[in-house]
Amino acid sequence: MDVPQYHDIPVKLAANQVHTQSMPFSWSLNPYRGCAHGCAFCYARSTHAFLGFAADDSFRKRIMVKAEAPEALERQLEAKLRACGGNRERLSQSFGILAIGTATDPYQSIEAKRKITRRCLDILAHYQIRTTITTRSPLVLRDVDVLRRMRLESIQLSIHTLDGRIWRAFEPATPAPKTRLATLRTLAEQGLPVGVFLAPILPYINDDEAQMYSVIEEAAAHGAQFVMPSTLRLTPEVKPWFLAAIRHEYPHLLERYEQLYKTPTRPRGIDAS
Repeated sequence: MDVPQYHDIPVKLAANQVHTQSMPFSWSLNPYRGCAHGCAFCYARSTHAFLGFAADDSFRKRIMVKAEAPEALERQLEAKLRACGGNRERLSQSFGILAIGTATDPYQSIEAKRKITRRCLDILAHYQIRTTITTRSPLVLRDVDVLRRMRLESIQLSIHTLDGRIWRAFEPATPAPKTRLATLRTLAEQGLPVGVFLAPILPYINDDEAQMYSVIEEAAAHGAQFVMPSTLRLTPEVKPWFLAAIRHEYPHLLERYEQLYKTPTRPRGIDAS
């Protein structure tokens, strides 16, 4: 597997407002664009099309680093604080919930060196913005000290299977499910609001009761406060890439998937920047 290339890009706004009412958050923030995890099912692959790339492995190989995101975020929040008369509680209530990791993992490997996510969290803690974080990485444990100072709504560990074959077939560059469960336990022991994002649920692969209950039971045993399920969605750009993985790993399911996702839908309300 090729080593990703990282490129710093300019940032005007760090937090992007989400206008879709069905989303449980008002703002999104992604410190990186592209993700070294390169999961075959990732709907965010299509966002690289806005940069002129195909929705293929460019999403994993060419990662844009928003090096100035913390400074941009602080400018945004300081301006909103002034509009709230300097009242941080009023700012927090009017701002709503900010979601980190809607399109790329904020704790992918480059974060260990660049610490952009950590710097953003420190700013969010200062302004007491309600925040939710989604990740697959144990690197989130590095920031427990900051997380405990935040107005944290939740942390979601993405775990959609405990089956080694399924994990290796669709997300081989991610930490193993057992590593994520261990991360979940440590966060729970720190008193943080943590649970599992059971996603994506893949038809005919991990959607039977035994598979899903195994994740739920292990999540509960490791201290999860909640489990949120979500089914697979395929955008027109991502569909060929994902079906290639099906063709390679589960060829007997290819025809079923082609029929099931004959008319794919586009994700709505997700920050593509």
